[in-house]
Amino acid sequence: MFSNPDNDALVRTAWQSLLRGELDTSTRRPIIDGSWRRCLDLKVDPGLAAGRDPIGADRLAALRRVNAELLDMAAPVLVDAHAMLAGTGTMLALADTRGTILKLEGDNGTIDRADSIRLVPGVNWREDECGTNAIGTALAIGEPVQIHSSEHYCEGIQRWTCAATVIRHPLDGEVLGVVDVSGLSGSYSRHSLALVVTTANRIAARIAEREMELRFRLLEHALPWFASTREDGVVVFDRRGHPVKTNGRERDHAAASDWWRLGGRRVGALCFAGAPGDAALPAWIDPARVRPVMENGERIGSIVTFAPAAGTRRAGTGGADWREAAALCRGEAAQPPASARRAIAAASAMPPGFEHVVAHDPAMREAVARASQLAAAHVPVLLLGETGAGKEEFARGIHRASAVAAGPFVAVNCGGLSRDLLTSELFGYAEGAFTGARRGGMVGKFEAANGGTLFLDELGELPLDLQPHLLRVLECGEIHRLGETQTRKVSFRLVAATHRDLRAEVAAGRFRMDLFYRVAVTSVRIPPLRARRADLHALAGLFADRFAREHGTGPRTLAPALLDLLAAHDWPGNVRELRNMIEGLVLMSDGPVIDADALPPDWRAEALPLSGAAGGPASAGPAPGAPGPDGASLDLAERRQIEAVLLTTRGNLARAARELGIAKSTLYVKLGRHGLGARVAAAREGEDGQ
Repeated sequence: MFSNPDNDALVRTAWQSLLRGELDTSTRRPIIDGSWRRCLDLKVDPGLAAGRDPIGADRLAALRRVNAELLDMAAPVLVDAHAMLAGTGTMLALADTRGTILKLEGDNGTIDRADSIRLVPGVNWREDECGTNAIGTALAIGEPVQIHSSEHYCEGIQRWTCAATVIRHPLDGEVLGVVDVSGLSGSYSRHSLALVVTTANRIAARIAEREMELRFRLLEHALPWFASTREDGVVVFDRRGHPVKTNGRERDHAAASDWWRLGGRRVGALCFAGAPGDAALPAWIDPARVRPVMENGERIGSIVTFAPAAGTRRAGTGGADWREAAALCRGEAAQPPASARRAIAAASAMPPGFEHVVAHDPAMREAVARASQLAAAHVPVLLLGETGAGKEEFARGIHRASAVAAGPFVAVNCGGLSRDLLTSELFGYAEGAFTGARRGGMVGKFEAANGGTLFLDELGELPLDLQPHLLRVLECGEIHRLGETQTRKVSFRLVAATHRDLRAEVAAGRFRMDLFYRVAVTSVRIPPLRARRADLHALAGLFADRFAREHGTGPRTLAPALLDLLAAHDWPGNVRELRNMIEGLVLMSDGPVIDADALPPDWRAEALPLSGAAGGPASAGPAPGAPGPDGASLDLAERRQIEAVLLTTRGNLARAARELGIAKSTLYVKLGRHGLGARVAAAREGEDGQ
């Protein structure tokens, strides 16, 4: 997935061998090897100096009209890119499904330099036009990709570095376009790939929000068609031809029933702006029974009816109540229908039930795949992972993907309650069972989870004397509320979680062996955030978007310098710590771009020494100012100049960057390389002490 600039000389040699007809794959990544082979088959000229000539202004305007909705959904992202990428030596490009660039935003100097290779609006950057490049290769393989320097197939583009990924429609996974970050090779950063993935996800989220809004309005238009006395079959399709709601009577029509039984696949012909032609529609849809639903001149969906089969004259309400369907479209219902979950999962390449889990990291993907596999079996699952790693999100995913998804999901933290309170919370109690008992008694969590999933978090904290009672419930499926003798039957799916080593707890006598073997039939280990850094930028971006919506602050974008510092942190509190950090940054920020200055001073000073260049922590190299190879004296002079400016600006990094004449992101790199994080804190403390 990621490029490695350290291998550029080897890749360059492999490229030169390729020109001689030698296909040595040992020095290049499989993604690059596959792309170069495609370029050979397509007879792309490796000596190409730039992209083709751009299309004319009229054709570009027409292309932008065709992609108007994509541009509209991407507009806030492009505005953020203009501010966020200024001074970074990189720019963001938005391209259509054929690889033609529609829009550029970012660093003005880089946009000017991109003209030399025609990386400009109106130029097609598919592989068959420009060889291996992030836009074209991402379209070819449908995955995020980073292409650096000599990995480009065409020589004229090899001074550049780029990362791109496709934008997919959140409901059906159709590719809508490509987002790309490019710059000269000196601007290379692994974070560019995370940035394009986060950006594509933001655009897809805006599209999903609009689709849900249109579906809700579509259902309001369709309401009269769902009268309980109606005998026709009725199916409502959205503007992309996906079935949204049915009254259940379509099953009386044999062909429509077969279509619905096979999963109710999309009917693409219903996407047409006008009435669809007879030949385009499946044979089982009568064109005369297709009614477009129009709003403000826009087709937002279709209502298709089916005549009842002979002899079927039954009355009934058919499908789910329209209010429930409308709530599903607004996202208010507890869970979307299974068909929608499957579509969203396909778009995110995640198993059903786990659509909202961010898992670009291989270890995280493996954990999700295992949890999804176990969800299908009605056996207890033990989730293992550090505090804050996302165990409850996994438990909810297992519930959503299980056979009891329609039932309740009940969560209990075994470490958050005293022994007596936990007992009454789990088992419930009868009226008058003890002083202060609620009138009428209380249903316990075991009963509340009946027919669904019980999630016991922090199972390792369960008091030893309560453990045999839990074991009996699991083995017999029976409980007694406190203060009563009546036996009550319960049946639920158990998912438990712990950050402890339960085998060690068993050996120490703090956890029963028989209960351990009962709950640990299967297990899933969830990696900590520090072990899945490929997910960090995407998570941070998703949290920023979520909290900006929740708190009504307007869109918020995380600056690259801030993301660098976040990536350098160890995150002992895992995803929970990151989520809380991002919420605080969103609430405290004044503008649309959140910079590194927004971090708490003590946190920022601690992280700075870790945020150096690709070489890693500053301590990994020679001590600043120590004798060394050529340039050591220049390094010492640079260090002293930065120290002096930090002192005069009292640790204000924005002012320091201006006085030094460099971008603030560059200043952060230099602070990390010279190990000056403590000097920043000291300069600010000096200001506080005055």
